[in-house]
Amino acid sequence: MIRSELVQKLMDENPHLYQRDVERIVSTIFEEIIDTMAGGDRVELRGFGAFSVKKRGSRNGRNPRTGEPVAVEEKHVPFFKTGKLLRDRLNGK
Repeated sequence: MIRSELVQKLMDENPHLYQRDVERIVSTIFEEIIDTMAGGDRVELRGFGAFSVKKRGSRNGRNPRTGEPVAVEEKHVPFFKTGKLLRDRLNGK
């Protein structure tokens, strides 16, 4: 599902809302998640899962084309851990 499909589904389920309002709501939710994670904090949506930021240290990598060693800098990456409800629904429980 992409953002526009999410907006359309929410509009279908809530016909009393305008499209621009639904788009603003969805954008606000995503922006808050991004801003919170950018600040290094964790975002937990009960039953769905938790978004957090993990730190990957610097390391020596390898260029797959040439085999030449390459220095890979330290970086922060997003991480998602599923909640129990989501895991159970995916596994048919």
